[in-house]
Amino acid sequence: MAELIGFGPRLYSCCNCRNHVALHDDAISKAFQGKNGRAFLFSHAMNVMEGPKEDRHLMTDLHTVADVYCGDCREVLGWKYEYAYEEIQKYKEGKYILEKSKIVRDDW
Repeated sequence: MAELIGFGPRLYSCCNCRNHVALHDDAISKAFQGKNGRAFLFSHAMNVMEGPKEDRHLMTDLHTVADVYCGDCREVLGWKYEYAYEEIQKYKEGKYILEKSKIVRDDW
């Protein structure tokens, strides 16, 4: 499908309040697993707040993560990878998991 010129960036929004939380162009992968099913890995997120850092055993081993909340309604959207203990997982550091069930495409 061709990119629509002049229509602005394609955005993902919070499913609850429609606050813009990520750009489609910042999606790295759509093949991740969240707490509630499929999730997307993003290089950046916007208009979000981060909770406290904690160590969590995820599918790919132990990571330090911080839950990510919508900056408007405080809905939990996913988490941010703060630290990966395994060398092969280091590429995730500083990146965001947003659960597919918690975000919606915004008018595209």
